[in-house]
Amino acid sequence: MELIDGKKVAEGIRAGIARQVAHSIDNEGTAPHLAAILVGDDPASHTYVRNKEKACQEAGIISSVYKYPASLSERELLTVIDFINNDPEIHGLIVQLPLPAHIPSEKIIRAIHPCKDVDGFHPMNLGNMVQGLPAYLPATPYGILQLLEYYKIETEGKHCVVLGRSNIVGTPVSILLSRKSYPGNCTVTLCHSKTRDLDAICRQADILIAAIGQPHFVKADMVREGAVVIDVGMHRVPDFSKGSGHHLTGDVDFGEVSKKAGYITPVPGGVGPMTIVALLCNTLKAFKKEIYP
Repeated sequence: MELIDGKKVAEGIRAGIARQVAHSIDNEGTAPHLAAILVGDDPASHTYVRNKEKACQEAGIISSVYKYPASLSERELLTVIDFINNDPEIHGLIVQLPLPAHIPSEKIIRAIHPCKDVDGFHPMNLGNMVQGLPAYLPATPYGILQLLEYYKIETEGKHCVVLGRSNIVGTPVSILLSRKSYPGNCTVTLCHSKTRDLDAICRQADILIAAIGQPHFVKADMVREGAVVIDVGMHRVPDFSKGSGHHLTGDVDFGEVSKKAGYITPVPGGVGPMTIVALLCNTLKAFKKEIYP
């Protein structure tokens, strides 16, 4: 079994971004600028935004965070988005999900200008991705592709099983791995809560991507010997032996599955750091106008 070290891979990519940003500052006096809007007090969202701020700082990217209480109205949030959309000095914008229940996420995502949608959630970017046109790729699927490429994991002709069909991870990564490219050229099966014979389908996977949102859902008897296992899950489990009062775990029963897998990502330290560095990659592309000239 080989551990897929997302933290190490992310550090290398971030260092490359930092060199490009430093070159831009030295030669043009400008740097990429990423803005994040954070509404409410969701602990996981606050942790993610803090990690994003730290990663931006290490890469030389300017980071701004707009924090609002959960009582913020939909109209007020749309006003903030419109302001950032029209600020030429801000190149990328993310609205941290989940939002409070009274604010429709779909409407907010559509309000972000596609050229600043570095999360890759806007229908225009998703549509371009489906057609193989230039687009900001959703950060987590983009990070998964970078991991597969870094570890030179063979994907052509392989059977990839994806657990979870969200628009953020499951559906886009299934499309990306089916494309005629590397990493890609997989035969992909997209599974969800209504899939029959799920365990048997998982055992067919050469590459198993778990993004189903349930801690320790994937057990060892669901994984074939030597499979590549990518764990997208991130769950806080109460643990009073820890100073924080919890520990992090994924969708995969790592202790048992790691004994069978050929490659496996840990939680934390696997897909999580790659999601953030993929966001930085998209922000750099926005700054350089690579997707929307």
